[in-house]
Amino acid sequence: MNSPSSQPAPQPGETVLYHYWRSSSSWRVRWALLEKGIPFRAVAIDLLKGEQRSDAHRARSPLAMVPVLHIDGVDLSESVAILEYLEETRPIPSLVPAAAKPRARMRQLVQIIAADTQPLQNLSVLEHAERLSPGPDTRRRWAEHYIRRGFDAYEATLALPDGGPWSGPYSCGAALSMADLCLIPQCYNARRQGLDIAACWPRIAAIEAACLATDSGRRSAPEANKPEG
Repeated sequence: MNSPSSQPAPQPGETVLYHYWRSSSSWRVRWALLEKGIPFRAVAIDLLKGEQRSDAHRARSPLAMVPVLHIDGVDLSESVAILEYLEETRPIPSLVPAAAKPRARMRQLVQIIAADTQPLQNLSVLEHAERLSPGPDTRRRWAEHYIRRGFDAYEATLALPDGGPWSGPYSCGAALSMADLCLIPQCYNARRQGLDIAACWPRIAAIEAACLATDSGRRSAPEANKPEG
């Protein structure tokens, strides 16, 4: 993938994903696009080089974050909002349960990761934590604390008598859902911090194995989207 400055502007009718290969939120959207069979052009935004803070990207994302999806002539940021838009406009295959109660439980699982776990490990948050408490281990300890808290809650929610476990290999039963698309990238982050998912969260580990056995899961994963060079 080339740098964003060398990429052409979106053409009429074109879908363009501005993303970073290791970004959890970017992975969610890549996965949804591939699972739903939506053609798109990927443009890499290098967070380590600060490309997200360029004027061009801030015009797409006021928070200067990834992902941003240009689709149907508009720029959408915030990954869960993007997933919801894709579900509303391109509902087949569906990534939400059909019934109201399971759908609400799925959204609860989504929020555990997307609102209360992953954002606390964004690069900007980790940098700020290190400024407040300088040290070689600050980022890892901070990230580990919030991953453990989030995964404990996720696993406990799966075991609630009125909401799970559902019959099937995924978070919400027999089909992939938005909950899985949020959970599995966080598993990737957990492993980067040295956490043993199978030992601590066996149900999450089983869901991860099932999800990564799917074609869209493999094709959307970070290693499959790492820029060359």
